[in-house]
Amino acid sequence: MRKINEVLRLRFELKRSHRQIARSIGAASSTVAEYLRRFGEAGLTWPLAAALSEAELEAKLFPPAPSEPVSERVEPDWAALHAQMRRPGVTLMLLWQEYRASHPQGFAYSWFCEHYRSWVGRLDLVLRQEHRAGEKLFVDYAGQTVPVTDRDTGELRCASIFVGVLGASNYTYAEATWSQELPEWIGSHVRCFEFLGGVPQIVVPDNLKSGVTHAHRYEPELNPTYRELARHYGVAVIPARAARPRDKAKVEAGVQLVERWILARLRNREFFALAQLNAAITPLLVELNARAFKKLPGSRASVFEAIDRPALKALPSVPYEYADWKKVRVHLDYHIEFLRHYYSVPHALVGKELDARVCATTVELFHRGVRVASHIRSRRAGGFTTCPEHMPASHREYAKWTPERLREWAATIGPATACVISAILAARRHPQQGFRSALGVLRLGKHYGNDRLEAVCQRAHTLRITTFKSIESMLKNNLDRSALVDEDATRQLPLLHENIRGPEYYH
Repeated sequence: MRKINEVLRLRFELKRSHRQIARSIGAASSTVAEYLRRFGEAGLTWPLAAALSEAELEAKLFPPAPSEPVSERVEPDWAALHAQMRRPGVTLMLLWQEYRASHPQGFAYSWFCEHYRSWVGRLDLVLRQEHRAGEKLFVDYAGQTVPVTDRDTGELRCASIFVGVLGASNYTYAEATWSQELPEWIGSHVRCFEFLGGVPQIVVPDNLKSGVTHAHRYEPELNPTYRELARHYGVAVIPARAARPRDKAKVEAGVQLVERWILARLRNREFFALAQLNAAITPLLVELNARAFKKLPGSRASVFEAIDRPALKALPSVPYEYADWKKVRVHLDYHIEFLRHYYSVPHALVGKELDARVCATTVELFHRGVRVASHIRSRRAGGFTTCPEHMPASHREYAKWTPERLREWAATIGPATACVISAILAARRHPQQGFRSALGVLRLGKHYGNDRLEAVCQRAHTLRITTFKSIESMLKNNLDRSALVDEDATRQLPLLHENIRGPEYYH
């Protein structure tokens, strides 16, 4: 209740100023001045008539504005305004200004906002959230799975159902995958973006392990592959808070619709392949998106074409190629291991921990975010992929040699030398381990001559010697110039004399 009587008493009886009256009643000086102005315009005098109540006094000073019949005012189309609110940059103030421009005698802004919010409150809970066009895509897996029968064994395998829902239009995507593992999770995102024909600004997933390595209320840690997918498509991934289903209410409702309008209708069908199941889902998905809304005009498909599709970002020129990320350690031989194959890195990184990005065709290695090596992927277990630039200078010299090149050099010296070199290489588990010995033997020919080396190799081949030191010792001791003694011919019979005790001695 306004303190009009107190203002009049302080002014006319106590002769107080506007500022003093304002301090006394706890109001602004302008309010006091307004009361006194209205009192004068109403033609009243002080003291007031005893029969005049405070409510009647307020009615005389603040008469109601002449009201225009509500029936002559045009009520806004709330459904159309609600659809406009999903467009980027559109506010209630802008919509009200456009409404008043078309209907000058229309309702005031406060009435407009109050009745719009009241109308929105009568919609379903998930529709009360305000979503901008092309802004958010909510993704999750349905709780229900679909059995797929193996034709050969009769074994049942349950397929998971991936669901994606756009926030503004509720446009829905669904597909079946064999599992919820990382490769399937990433592949479903790629196919979902292709289905939409564009990319939203934000993707809101649940805290699935395939997408979120460590769930956290403020700083969730994304899987490196999922983070790379987001970077490739230029989207932000903002996981829903743990145990907060309303953060992703759109996809919760979308999952429910997919289960009711697609999976329930397929419950009596038997599927023998994943592709067959997805082929059955596709037409039902089109029908679901074409179904008319109950409380809003249009359908998911029509609202998507009108609002969401124009706001989506364009797809990149090439789709994302799936890649695994793994922490690896550089071994002493400046190679890292991935699935039992070894890839080289610069030798200065020995002992360092690297990030390996492995896709179907390449293996890339990163140190502190900088790529230090890239190789074509090999699936040969136990094999090596080595780049010469990664090797120390001393190792590059040996890298120029191959078993074939060593054998060809040995053959130019003689057949015995070729046999010895082949034996040296074959005696090692890896031929590369015999390169140093083979090179040492071949280089003996430069000091002693190829003829002497061939003769010594003939002797070594006969005696099955495959070490550099033994062959070098033969040359130093001129054994190539002496005949090879037949050990069987010179072997003597055991000596017999009285000092040798026979087996009978021990009985």
